[in-house]
Amino acid sequence: MADTDRWRTLAHKIADETLFPNALDVDQGRQTPRANLDLLASEGFYGIAAPPELGGLGFGAYDVIADSLIALAGGCLTTTFVGLQHFGPVLSVAASPSTEIRETWLGPLCRGERRAGIALAGLRPGPAQVRIEPVAGGYLVRGETAWVTGWGLIDTLHVAGRDSEDVIHFLLLDAVESPTLTVGATHLMAVQSSSTVTVRFDDHFVPADRLTHSQPFAEWAGQDSFGSSLNGFLALGVASRCATLIGPSGLDDELARARTALLTAEPHEIPAARSRSSLLATKAATTLIVQNGSRSVLTNHHAQRLYREAGFLLVFGTRPAIKEELLAMLR
Repeated sequence: MADTDRWRTLAHKIADETLFPNALDVDQGRQTPRANLDLLASEGFYGIAAPPELGGLGFGAYDVIADSLIALAGGCLTTTFVGLQHFGPVLSVAASPSTEIRETWLGPLCRGERRAGIALAGLRPGPAQVRIEPVAGGYLVRGETAWVTGWGLIDTLHVAGRDSEDVIHFLLLDAVESPTLTVGATHLMAVQSSSTVTVRFDDHFVPADRLTHSQPFAEWAGQDSFGSSLNGFLALGVASRCATLIGPSGLDDELARARTALLTAEPHEIPAARSRSSLLATKAATTLIVQNGSRSVLTNHHAQRLYREAGFLLVFGTRPAIKEELLAMLR
């Protein structure tokens, strides 16, 4: 069996034998079980996007990473949602121009010895929500960023913010509350046990050796499409699980077309491909909930969970272009 097939097979095995049987308990719990994340780490999924010399596939095998995400999200969206946050920091560290950053952080991140989340919502267009200013010996971070997932389950936070020259600085900091770093709970319609919070920085100091890289905001904004694709594969995971529970239907063909569209989309095509994937998840979840009838509204039924998750993925991590595509398709 080719190594790429091994990843796909392993993802389906974890999803079907461990994640899906416990997904309702996770959905109704207060925090994603560490055992789920430990399993992903021990089987190498925390480093799947890492360079091959560190046991990963790199992004030359993007289709395998996508298929693994689809399988795992179909097992338990909450667990996969927490684990997915780790991909960005791994890629950022792997590409860092700092040899010290790579040597210190990359191995532990790939092995899941360190587990990271992201704080990137402050990079939305418009006035900067998070400011990072260089000072003697490091940087001061100030402002507020929402959608920080996995708090209490991560030890590292990859945060980004703009300086007065509109340059973005990406920093690795310890995910620990302090007088200058505080968090507030977020209450979500789905994946509530993902421990997603809002983080507030009050001149929080980060040493200079925690900088992964810096980049002009305009340059970054032109490349900000990768995360949208990954969120699209989460939606396909929900749709795929619904299709399995529904039984033979035309959904399998639609899933194959949506997967191909996301994998092959040029940057300007990603909003449309992402939108189609999100709408397919809502179609599949609606079909499932109707097929199962009134028992679908019971909290111990997967249909209601998948229906809420599909709704969540319609709007989570969207950009104006995706919103416009969705509204146009809905009209």
